[in-house]
Parts: sequence; structure tokens; C-alpha cells
Amino acid sequence: MRLHELSPADGARKNRKRKGRGVGSGLGKTAGRGTKGHNSRSGGGVRPGFEGGQMPLHRRLPKRGFKNIFKNPVEVVNVRDLNRFENGAVVDRNELMAAGLVSRKAKSVKVLGQGALNVSLTLQVESASKSAKEKIETAGGKVEVG
Repeated sequence: MRLHELSPADGARKNRKRKGRGVGSGLGKTAGRGTKGHNSRSGGGVRPGFEGGQMPLHRRLPKRGFKNIFKNPVEVVNVRDLNRFENGAVVDRNELMAAGLVSRKAKSVKVLGQGALNVSLTLQVESASKSAKEKIETAGGKVEVG
């Protein structure tokens, strides 16, 4: 058997239904949609979630919780993560983003004091914990909060 002799199994390939192509096809005239009504029209059919006039599920279920639209997402960076920067570097939000420590959607960045710091650097962030400030200053760096 050669490649050009291959063919699909019987019944594996089926012609699509060609609706609205004459009465002889069995799906002519109204094309299987019936005579009148919402679904017979073009663009007809009910919207998602519609249950025929019954109160839909998304309105029957109780609403819970509260979504604060004014929330200020804070990204956290630990002191141990700052070891990847070089000695004497000035690290701001853009540097943290480039290093993959902070995402774009964060409104502010806070540095926490988990881990140890082996490099001295200048850190420019929105906020830092007391222990983080101490560790950075002990390593010979400084923190500019603002």
C-alpha cells in the first residue's frame, strides 16, 4: 500500500447539510426552522441566561460579598529578592519590573524584611517595613520612600 492509495474509512467523512436548497433536499423552504416564531427569524433566539420568562438563575441566587472598586493593590518584595541587583544600584519600580519581581498592575510596592541582604543599594519604593529598612541600611544602602 502506498500513500496515494490511502482513503478514509467508510462513513468517516460525511457531506454537510445544505439547508434551504429546494424542497427535494428535505431541508428546503424554511430550512428546518419551522414556519413562524422567534427562532425562525434571522437573528432569532433567546439571549444567554434567558429561561422563558422564569426568573433566571443568576437573579434567583443571593448576592454576596463586596467588591471594593477603590482598592489599592500592593505588591510585596522581600529583602532576600534584592540580592540579584549589583552593588550600588539604584532600584526603583521599573528595575523591579524588569527583574520580574513586580507586575504592571500594582499601584504600589512594599518591601518586607524577610531574608538577608548582601548588597548595598538605593531603594526607591512607595513603602518599606521597619525591619526591611534596618536590613538595607545595615548592608550599607538606603531607602527612599515616596
